[in-house]
Amino acid sequence: MASDPFRIRDHVGDFDAIVADMKARSEAARTGLRMEADIAYGAGPAETLDLFFPAGARANIPVHVFIHGGYWRMFSKRDYSYVAETVTRAGGIAVVVDYALMPAVRMAAIVDQVRRAKRWVIDHIAEHGGNPDRVTVSGHSAGAHLSTFLFNEMETPSAIRGALLLGGLYELKPLQSSFLREEIGITDAEVAAFSPATHTHDRSTAVSILVGAEETAPFHQQADRFASQLRGQRVAVSRADLVGSNHMSSVRDLGIAGSAAARHLAALIESR
Repeated sequence: MASDPFRIRDHVGDFDAIVADMKARSEAARTGLRMEADIAYGAGPAETLDLFFPAGARANIPVHVFIHGGYWRMFSKRDYSYVAETVTRAGGIAVVVDYALMPAVRMAAIVDQVRRAKRWVIDHIAEHGGNPDRVTVSGHSAGAHLSTFLFNEMETPSAIRGALLLGGLYELKPLQSSFLREEIGITDAEVAAFSPATHTHDRSTAVSILVGAEETAPFHQQADRFASQLRGQRVAVSRADLVGSNHMSSVRDLGIAGSAAARHLAALIESR
């Protein structure tokens, strides 16, 4: 039987070690960086975000929103605090967003949550020294998918200056025949409504689409097609592979100084 290209654990031999490293780096970031934790952007128990701040005074500094992955059904913002290391080194405020998980909620609820988290940032980040006119976003895997809903036609202009989409999912139909069929059961209606490939996007948002070079074929194929779609919509887009990286090492590297992933993230924040 052919292996499932979407079951990441089957294709990343050190999956558990990478996740353990991410969690350890996250705990270190939560200890070592200035932060405000568990700020509510809504009434639900999962509707919170964490803010991480660079050293020094803050006045109109860049703001970066990070949305975690996990196929919409695992992980939390606390597991990805380490991304704030790169954001704060680049002089920005890191906003790490939490959301409810499938199958307890459906895709529509999660998309609504991340959009309300963005609205909280636009409305309130100036109170924390951030510039609401310098907001960028990144996400990994399902988080890259969710990030696209912060700059598509559902809200234009989007107020998102730039986006970094890492190892993303832009066409949901193939997931219906993957291992996720039993875990979250993506419906036909969700495929139609929440595949980024069926949406148009804000031409004022510059988009960087990255994939680990060692990822399975569907991640490369979807990235290539989505990049082509965005170019057809006159969105400024770049597309690159991260040499030597797989689905998990690429997102871990977002927080590691000097890595290609971290350099891409820092460049996004500093240029916008």
